[in-house]
Amino acid sequence: MNLPFIEPYKIKMTEPVNISTLENRKSWIREVHYNLFSLRSSQVTIDLLTDSGTGAMSDSQWSAMMLGDESYAGASSYYNLKNAIRDITGFEYFLPTHQGRAAENVLFSVLIKEGDVIPGNSHFDTTKGHIEFRKATAIDCTVNEAFDTTIAAPFKGNVDTGKLEKTILEHGREKIPFILVTITNNTAGGQPVSLANMKEVRQLADKHGIAVFFDSARFAENAYFIRTREAGQQNKTIREIVAEMFACADGMTMSSKKDAIVNMGGFIAMRSGELYSRASVFNIMFEGYVTYGGMSGRDMNALARGLYEGTEFEYLEARVRQVHLLGSLLKEAGVPVQEPFGGHAVFIDALKFMPHIPREQFPAQTLAVEVYIEGGIRGVEIGAIMADRDPVTRENRFPALELVRLAIPRRVYSDNHMRYVAAAIINVFNRRDTIEKGLRIKTEAPIMRHFTAELERL
Repeated sequence: MNLPFIEPYKIKMTEPVNISTLENRKSWIREVHYNLFSLRSSQVTIDLLTDSGTGAMSDSQWSAMMLGDESYAGASSYYNLKNAIRDITGFEYFLPTHQGRAAENVLFSVLIKEGDVIPGNSHFDTTKGHIEFRKATAIDCTVNEAFDTTIAAPFKGNVDTGKLEKTILEHGREKIPFILVTITNNTAGGQPVSLANMKEVRQLADKHGIAVFFDSARFAENAYFIRTREAGQQNKTIREIVAEMFACADGMTMSSKKDAIVNMGGFIAMRSGELYSRASVFNIMFEGYVTYGGMSGRDMNALARGLYEGTEFEYLEARVRQVHLLGSLLKEAGVPVQEPFGGHAVFIDALKFMPHIPREQFPAQTLAVEVYIEGGIRGVEIGAIMADRDPVTRENRFPALELVRLAIPRRVYSDNHMRYVAAAIINVFNRRDTIEKGLRIKTEAPIMRHFTAELERL
């Protein structure tokens, strides 16, 4: 008999799961105006809102925290992190930040001015928010197959270089401070970008004299898919692939709360000493001194260790297998999901799940609410509410996909938890015709409204 697959870790500490009644959940979601962000964690049974900062750190990471150097300047923890970043990414210069959106804020303060255009592959919510806050425009150049959830293309996160060059020629090189490639492409369903595509983007950028930056929150998961899906990559280690990936970029932002498996932290890394000097000014203004940047020494130590653990093939294989277990259970029951399954989450196609709910009634948010009511499972809408309003016309933007993302925290839940999640969603799928109407927005913020918007049932 062949031995079954086992996770490459064992559990040392447990945390209770919150069990609630159907009536509890109906009342709680009504009280928070149908915004899942506003729920208390104690009101959630399985929390798949995000994989950001929600992972379980290892004993090595916890041990490293106890050795954290909390000196204000020049702490040993800073140099531990600097060495790890240089070793894994190849970038010589880096600035620590407290999380990924802070890294965007610092870097974009240097690079983006009003009227600029930032092309890329489906910029995520905070990224687009930081761009539009500066009165610039994010232009999506993702390949078309990303927007058909039934196509099982291996690299649906790729940049369409035809669209990219058209954008460059239309707006002019002087309006484009950099091209941004998100690895993996979260908005398109956690889909990876191929190494070949990264090299094509680099060549096109060099042709026009434009810099390339990577949004690298899930770079290790992207490298895993390159190794397992891209021809000629199977005999390379994850870190060898990562080195080739970052060789295509001039710099990166990182939300370390994802692939570095820490609860808080981020950084900017770059090749240019001149850019480092300019960004340091904003890092000191917004985050803290350049050798801590909003992070404690203990957090930097845990992050340095997490970068190594997050780029181990065995860990990544277990991580991706659990995501695929949930995706497979849903697909087998007929639930429409983005295929192939991503590395950090399963994405449900709400337009196919509930085609009778008009887009103006936010079908993805409606579905996310129903999944919570059914089983206490908190996911997140990746659709029209998150897409926000057009900054000029103030009309709702309706993206090509209306998705509910079920983001799985790293090393936290068991496979039985995934089976519970699948059963709850299948129950909603089987009663979907009884969900007659969706939701409407009562109050909303002028930007990144999905975090705090209040909604009501129609």
